[in-house]
Amino acid sequence: MQKKEIIQALKIMREKSKERKFTQSIELIINFKDLDTKKPINQIDVKVTMPNPTGKQGSGKKLLFAKTKDFIESVQGQFDRIIEEPEIEKLKKKEIALISTEYDILLAEGSVMIAVGKYLGQQLAPKGKMPKPVQPNKELIEQMLKTLGNVTRVTNKKGKFMPLVQVVIGNEKMKDEQLVDNAMAISESVTKELPRKHQNIKSIYVKESMGPCIKLGAEEKSTEVKK
Repeated sequence: MQKKEIIQALKIMREKSKERKFTQSIELIINFKDLDTKKPINQIDVKVTMPNPTGKQGSGKKLLFAKTKDFIESVQGQFDRIIEEPEIEKLKKKEIALISTEYDILLAEGSVMIAVGKYLGQQLAPKGKMPKPVQPNKELIEQMLKTLGNVTRVTNKKGKFMPLVQVVIGNEKMKDEQLVDNAMAISESVTKELPRKHQNIKSIYVKESMGPCIKLGAEEKSTEVKK
């Protein structure tokens, strides 16, 4: 994928855009080929730090495992749920399963990681949902949440693993340069995970929430046809 192709596709997308009563998201769709998604090696699941905030990353639910009372009180309101250390071993399997699917950002006070690993590791680790250890410091937590807020998860699991990924790279109010940078970050991260790299990419599209899919390279191809 080249920058000029994304710029061309975004131009066509904006020309075809219809005015809506809300700000539309802009998505990047990468279709794969010659990829057996039943094999774990072909199951894409990566976290990408976006160059520009999309407005979507920070909306994920946040969970903290903690022990220190003063620390817990200082970060109230920054997390959707705080689980104190004595509660960890009492969590049922169904609750742990919900934690692995409902929460996008999981943190744990350093000293609590032992309990998390002992009682939850078997279910969280295989899903890549083991929490990041943190110090019991409010300012450090705020900085970490801000950084993690720019991280987007990219996966081809849509109920089951599919031969494509579809990711929000921004919204219609963002500049093309910002959308291009985000799209390139996604494309490069996904390509690295593919066994045959670029050869496993069939096609790439951009689209608005309510708009048509615009294929990268479409303008160039239509020009060739006219000749």
